[in-house]
Amino acid sequence: MTADPSRPDGLPEPPMRATLTREYLAAAALALIDAHGLRKFSMRKLGTAVGFDPMAVYRHYDDQEALFDGVADALFTEIDVDALPWDGPWQHMTRDYCLRLRDTLVRHPHAVPLFATRPVRSTAAIDTGVKMLTKLRDDGVPPAQALRMMRCLREFTIGHALAISVAKLGAEVRSQKPRPDSPAYNVLAEAADATTIDDHFEIGLTALLRGFEQPTL
Repeated sequence: MTADPSRPDGLPEPPMRATLTREYLAAAALALIDAHGLRKFSMRKLGTAVGFDPMAVYRHYDDQEALFDGVADALFTEIDVDALPWDGPWQHMTRDYCLRLRDTLVRHPHAVPLFATRPVRSTAAIDTGVKMLTKLRDDGVPPAQALRMMRCLREFTIGHALAISVAKLGAEVRSQKPRPDSPAYNVLAEAADATTIDDHFEIGLTALLRGFEQPTL
């Protein structure tokens, strides 16, 4: 089957051998989602875009939900957890992880809802979770508390990325802003003019990490 001429620029090159791979299909699916959005994605469009019979995709993934699990795994791989400061204090490791996760997700605004609504259970993700809890345990944080902390940090980070993705995709509800010389220009409008939609992430992250350091956790 001829490849789709409208294939996005980010679509990876197909494997040299005649067979597809799960990793390639997940990367290709992510590229299509980046280019056209989740609503326009289908397994058939994926098969056409990579130049294979669409049914070939089902030899690697049982259905679209399974493929989306693979896309979530691909997003996790982009974080490059091996580059985290594992030898430093746990605060440095967790902070860097959240920053990397946020940056990865905002690069793929169409895919953030997908990542947010499914657990990532790849071997790499599970190994990273074990390594993180072991790191926190070795630094004096009991595993149950460490898991609570990591869940809070993950939810805060994904929630922030979701808000940014909504703004990036133009779905944010906007209203007419009052002019500074207008009587309607109040303290809220003034504060909004002095901030951006994404300049509070590190403030919130710092507050969370400092709160976790308190003995009442």
